[in-house]
Amino acid sequence: MTYQISATKLQAYHRCPYAYYLRYERKLTSTEFYGSAALGNALHQALAQCHRDWHYRYPVPDIQWIYRCWDTHTDGLSHTQIAEGREILERYYWRFIANEPALNQPLAVEGKIQGYLQVENLEFTLVGRYDRIDFLSDGLELIDYKSGREMKLPETSEIDIQIGLYYLALEQTYRQSLKYLSLLFLRTGEKVQFRAAQEHQEEVQEIIGDLAVRLRHDRGWEPKQGKQCHRCTFARYCPAVTANPTPVPQSNAKPQLQLALNLA
Repeated sequence: MTYQISATKLQAYHRCPYAYYLRYERKLTSTEFYGSAALGNALHQALAQCHRDWHYRYPVPDIQWIYRCWDTHTDGLSHTQIAEGREILERYYWRFIANEPALNQPLAVEGKIQGYLQVENLEFTLVGRYDRIDFLSDGLELIDYKSGREMKLPETSEIDIQIGLYYLALEQTYRQSLKYLSLLFLRTGEKVQFRAAQEHQEEVQEIIGDLAVRLRHDRGWEPKQGKQCHRCTFARYCPAVTANPTPVPQSNAKPQLQLALNLA
């Protein structure tokens, strides 16, 4: 069994190896709360249908196509959410579809990517999700829809890690380089592009290599202090922020490691 790593896990490791260890290796539960995502999920599904199922022998759909896609995915939503989602998709249509000469068919929508990396004789599976992948003249653009009320950009370091992991996985899957990671904020109609480069891939390989050393020897999970500490759900176990930390509970978590045999 290979060790599965995602951008979310790698970002958590980069923020603090100790918190990563407690969450993913010791399997301690987190008290983080996540609100209802029903409207966001419905918007994602409607946009996936819009770009996946359009008859591309015709250049551009009219607004009725957007309404049809939305109506298919409104089960379980309140009347307020249905009206709000319709308004968000109308804004998307007029901003990104109506004025284009033709709607470009994407490479893929609403799917998973997977890649592999061997470091320190350990096998890593790189996993991630995407909302849409578009062909460009010189590579790929991965588009991530954001449906939250607040337009909040991730930290630069976290975006760099996400780009690097997707760069590795997409190159293995499609033999094409990632050129842009784009965040599309549905409520405002704004699109923010981040250019991808070989350096992002190299950075992620370096971080995974650092993680691999800790996994192999099961030590070196020292805390990394930063602004994340004030909201860390594992602070009570951490000697860096708590004078008398609570002992870490025993765990029955099984190791995820599998050594790769070098037959060369």
